[in-house]
Amino acid sequence: MIKEYKTKEKGYHPFIIKDGWQLAKLNYTEEQHIDKIIQLDVHLETDEVFVAIAGKAVLIAAEIVDKVPQFELEPMKINQIYNIPKGVWHNIAMEEGSEVLIAEKSNTHISDFEHFALNDLQKKELGIMVKGELESLKI
Repeated sequence: MIKEYKTKEKGYHPFIIKDGWQLAKLNYTEEQHIDKIIQLDVHLETDEVFVAIAGKAVLIAAEIVDKVPQFELEPMKINQIYNIPKGVWHNIAMEEGSEVLIAEKSNTHISDFEHFALNDLQKKELGIMVKGELESLKI
């Protein structure tokens, strides 16, 4: 009756997909390292809930004004619940060993996303900001 789910593999793993919702685990992967973030994502049909359960991670949100992202960063506290409302551009920067649970509308990872590519200057600006936030986390 009770099911247990575990995954240590790198990357995004939806492991419970039910009627209308899903729970996934994002384990650190090189694409989520701050030096590798090249884009922001947006979901138009769902909020996305994040809970860091291990390591250091920073949620990145942005408003895009005239093709320029205005970043807002939140260093993630372990076991704190964070919500990114639908329509908000976002990404997550992680250090190696980080693990995050993600709850969202079912199959969001398949059909409800758009991307905004960051240019080199935007990547550099974001990298400096995120590194400062990661240093502020005490783990």
